[in-house]
Amino acid sequence: MNPNYSKICANLLGKLPQRQKSILSQRFGLSSPTGESRRETLEFIGKNYGITRERVRQIEKDGFARMKKENKKYLPVFQYFKNYLKNQGELKREDALLADLGSNKWQNQIFFLLNLGEDFERVGENNDFYPLWAFNRSSVGRAKKAVDSASIKLKKTGKPLQLKEIKIPDQINLKALSSYLEASKKIQKNSEGLFGLKEWPEINPKGIKDKAYLVFKKEKQPLHFVKVADFIPSALSQTVHNELIKDHRFILVGRGIYALREWGYKEGTVKDIIVKILKEDKGPLGKEEILKRVLKERFVKENTILLNLSNRKYFAKNSGGLYTLKR
Repeated sequence: MNPNYSKICANLLGKLPQRQKSILSQRFGLSSPTGESRRETLEFIGKNYGITRERVRQIEKDGFARMKKENKKYLPVFQYFKNYLKNQGELKREDALLADLGSNKWQNQIFFLLNLGEDFERVGENNDFYPLWAFNRSSVGRAKKAVDSASIKLKKTGKPLQLKEIKIPDQINLKALSSYLEASKKIQKNSEGLFGLKEWPEINPKGIKDKAYLVFKKEKQPLHFVKVADFIPSALSQTVHNELIKDHRFILVGRGIYALREWGYKEGTVKDIIVKILKEDKGPLGKEEILKRVLKERFVKENTILLNLSNRKYFAKNSGGLYTLKR
């Protein structure tokens, strides 16, 4: 459906007295044929006309009452809006709804007609949701229950999930759930289309360190800080290096090479790693075994490991050529 929304709004406003028509046009940004004018506040319009904001509200209310008598002429338009909302779980975040129905051309006209329609209710921004439009108030309650359920699932899982992976109450389809999560302030979708809690860096990265964290999560392997910087637009490699050094999520595992702590890497020098290995094994180990195990945890040359292993202050070598911690 692609009606001339500008013409419909002009016809509806044309039934009003000139002053009322002008006030409503400013209030809903309808003075431009393409709906590109800004929607003005009650205070702004009141100052222009030398009246109170409450008086502007009364004029607006009276204008809508008069225009609603003409609604029957445009029932197909309102039915189209109705069908759209029903398909979205009877609820849709306002900016997404206006973009879907009005693209970049008719958003003010759509907003105006939704306010005029008797079956639509606007719910202002609150702690749970961004501004949204609902087909009936009960859908807001359903949306809140679904979002709470999804939040519990995400907290328990501890990682972003695809929409189909989120356990939802019976009789709520994926289209509706997507609409509910889109309107939610608790849950957001990242650039990869995964849903998670808004405070998670995987969902809402804050600064270089979170963006670097996402690079490691995506690449799933240790990386040099210069390579990490290549994945972050406009990031300087030295800035990335400085952030990685300071953040406990990252472990230096080689010269300029970092890995995530959550992958099982531990802090420490090569000497510290050798000490840890010998303590864990509780017995003498050969050179080759030590090399193999250190190289699993550190990206260094074998000579670096052997040089540390020759430190007689910490390590002893028995007659069989096996190494132990020096007592």
